[in-house]
Amino acid sequence: MMTAMFGAVESGVIYAIMALGVYLSFRVLDFPDLTVDGSFVTGGAVASIMIVNGYDPFIATIAALFAGFLAGCMTGLLHTKGGINPLLSGILMMIALYSINLRIMGKPNVPLLAEETVITKIESWFTSEWSIFFFMLVVTLIIKFVSDLFLKTEVGLSLRAVGDNEGMVRSFSANTGWMKVLGLGLSNALVAFSGALVAQYNGFSDVGMGIGMIVIGLASVIIGEAVIGNSTIARATLAVVIGAILYRIIVTLALRIEFLDTGDMKLITAIIVIIALIMPKVLDKRKAAVRKKKRLVQLNGDGGGPVA
Repeated sequence: MMTAMFGAVESGVIYAIMALGVYLSFRVLDFPDLTVDGSFVTGGAVASIMIVNGYDPFIATIAALFAGFLAGCMTGLLHTKGGINPLLSGILMMIALYSINLRIMGKPNVPLLAEETVITKIESWFTSEWSIFFFMLVVTLIIKFVSDLFLKTEVGLSLRAVGDNEGMVRSFSANTGWMKVLGLGLSNALVAFSGALVAQYNGFSDVGMGIGMIVIGLASVIIGEAVIGNSTIARATLAVVIGAILYRIIVTLALRIEFLDTGDMKLITAIIVIIALIMPKVLDKRKAAVRKKKRLVQLNGDGGGPVA
C-alpha cells in the first residue's frame, strides 16, 4: 500500500507540470485548449526518439519543450489568424499531432528501458529511493515559481487581462492575438515537457499515452482549487501542484477497490471531475442557506413582538 502511494505521489509531481500548462490555457487565457492530448505525446515522442538516437536525455527533454511550444503556437495561429473557433482549433491540432507523433516515432511505441534517460541518470547520481521524487519536486517547484514571476511581469499581466476581458485589452490597441499565441505556446511547452518526463519515467513512449490528458489536467486544477483556493497567482499554482498529487492518490486508492481495474481509469477520472465540479456548488448553496437562516433569525429577534 505504501509503495503504491509513494508511486502515486512521485508520478503526481511529474504530472503537475502538465497541470500547470493546463492552468495557463484554461484559467489564465480562458481558452479551452484540447491540443494538450496531442502535445503531451509530442513531448514524449521527441524526447524518446532523440534518446534512442544517442542524444543526451536532458537535451532531448528540453527539445521536447520547444516542440510543445511550436504545437501550442500553431493552435493559437489557427484561432487568431485563421479565425477558427477556439475549441475546434485545439481539436484540429490534436488530430494533426496524432499523425505527426507517429511520423516522429516511426512506430506506435518506442521503448526506453535499455536507454539512458533522465530517470536513470538521477538514480545513478543518488542512491536514495527518494531521489527521483525530490529531483522532480525541485523541478516542478522551480517551474511553479518561474510561472508566478512571469504572470506578474508586463507580458504576464497582459495574458491575464486577455483572459479576463479581451475586448477591454483590444480597446487599448494591444495585440491580443499574439498574446494568445504566446500563452498557448507556453502552456503546451509545459505539457510536452511533462510528457517527455513521463515517457522516461514509464520507460516507453506510446502514441496513445495522451488520451484523456486534458481531463486529468482539469481534474488537477479543480481539485487543487477546491482544497487550497485561488485567491492569488502563487496560491493558484500551488493548488494545481497539490491537486495533481491528490488526483494520483485518489486514482490509486480507487483502483484498490475490488470491482475496479486499470481499464476503469478514465471512468474514475470522469467521476472525480464531476464530483469536483458539483461539490463546490453544493457547499456554496448550503452556506447560502445557512446565512439566510441566520439573517431570518436575527430579523425575527430584532423585530420584537407583534405591532400594537
